[in-house]
Amino acid sequence: MASLALLAGHRADAFSPDAFNPDAVALADLAVGALIDEAALSPKPGLVDGRGNGAHADLSLDLMRISARALHPAFAEMAAAGMRAARPGVALRERLGALGREAEAAMMRATGGINTHRGAIWSLGLLLGAAGLHQPGHGAHGIARTAGAIARLPDRHRPTRTGNKGERACIDYGVRGARGQAQAGFPHVLRAGLPELERSRARGDAESSARVNALLAIMQRLDDTCVLARAGREGLALMQDGACQVLCAGGIGTLAGRRLLRRLETAMLACNASPGGAADLLAATFFLDRLPLATRPAPDPVQGDK
Repeated sequence: MASLALLAGHRADAFSPDAFNPDAVALADLAVGALIDEAALSPKPGLVDGRGNGAHADLSLDLMRISARALHPAFAEMAAAGMRAARPGVALRERLGALGREAEAAMMRATGGINTHRGAIWSLGLLLGAAGLHQPGHGAHGIARTAGAIARLPDRHRPTRTGNKGERACIDYGVRGARGQAQAGFPHVLRAGLPELERSRARGDAESSARVNALLAIMQRLDDTCVLARAGREGLALMQDGACQVLCAGGIGTLAGRRLLRRLETAMLACNASPGGAADLLAATFFLDRLPLATRPAPDPVQGDK
């Protein structure tokens, strides 16, 4: 099995025996697969995809794949930590936090110091811990709710300030960012990404189109700190309005939708905007969508994460 071989390629004393638990490895496989599929999905405005680097001069699809695979051992540990936990308590929160910081260090080593998946490590780490804690077959809604409960717990070892662009955007623009999204139980995944994915599939869209439409549904509603950091409120409004127009035209499965997406992409590249926060939540959407027997909540309105 490729994932076991990947784990075996690292120092044996770097991971607990539970990191080789087949169930934990299987969850890590889903998480890494979600990241790789998100990166390769095309066309995505402003983001790395199968066509090119979007608004990122320092990123590439190959680098995103390398980064995702480097996270597999830590992801397996996160799932195993959930499996060992009796409840979503402080001990689990602090263990996931420590593993998240180790995962970020592994990412930086693999990418030569380039941030490829910092936000995704936070989101997927919480979801992996919650999925490990629950019995197999537990629904997406319950797992996201548990991940939110974990995210709201304190971590004594969490840095007070990181200096990351997303953190600065939260302060500058008064939005909640990835931390707030997780603490709220991933509403933009449950009420935007997953419902749009199902809606697009139900009307017969190709799977790739359904996935892009799910991204657009998240972009339409999210106060994306990556966009705010790069292009300010004007860039955010451009992204949200443009995504809404594409979806209102029937999504990218329609000619009108594809034309509007090209227009949106041109405008976002012109202002150097990249919806990295939405991309992280799309990977979380893929992860929850692929969990066995995952249930789907009905879509309802989502407010911006201010």
